[in-house]
Amino acid sequence: MMKKILPHLAFALTLLIFANCGQRQPTSEETTLPETENLESEVHQAFFDNLRTLCGQSFKGEQVYRSHHGESWAGREMIMHVSVCENNQIHIPFHVDDDHSRTWMFLNEEGKLRFRHQHLHDDGTHEEGSMYGGYANDQGNAFVQYFPADEYTAQVIEDGGGNIWTVSLLNPNPPYDVMTVFSYRLDRDGEKRFEIVFDITNPI
Repeated sequence: MMKKILPHLAFALTLLIFANCGQRQPTSEETTLPETENLESEVHQAFFDNLRTLCGQSFKGEQVYRSHHGESWAGREMIMHVSVCENNQIHIPFHVDDDHSRTWMFLNEEGKLRFRHQHLHDDGTHEEGSMYGGYANDQGNAFVQYFPADEYTAQVIEDGGGNIWTVSLLNPNPPYDVMTVFSYRLDRDGEKRFEIVFDITNPI
């Protein structure tokens, strides 16, 4: 009886060996769950990490400059809330008086630091042109970043292709202390258009 079983067993083992040889074994990268990666630029990551230290806090702001191209926000109540702070995104809802439609978004998109402006209707749907912004260039540092407009922005904002947003954690005036002021500035085609600042030493 055993002599009859052995040939069949040997044949089955042979088939199993050939079948396994035909299958590609997974690599260690494929068997390990992917982890959230840092931004490709160490400088961009340092800025992102510094901004993230403000998580959970809210700050009052004021307009310090507005060109003749737009409506002044002088005297209006402005509050920023650093509400979402994750490894790949920071969301900062920005309220102007009773208008709560705006959110600034700093995102790790495939290793690139991207700045977006989200504008929502009261029902939570996106306003037309929402999510404009751009990717950080290589001119910034751990406390200041520059975001030239991307192609999408050039399509949804008239003359918006010349926009550059500057987001800073530096006091714009001497002694230029770091992490005392959050400033948001818009330039278009080399001309300063708008700037608001928030005192981040005095959360509300």
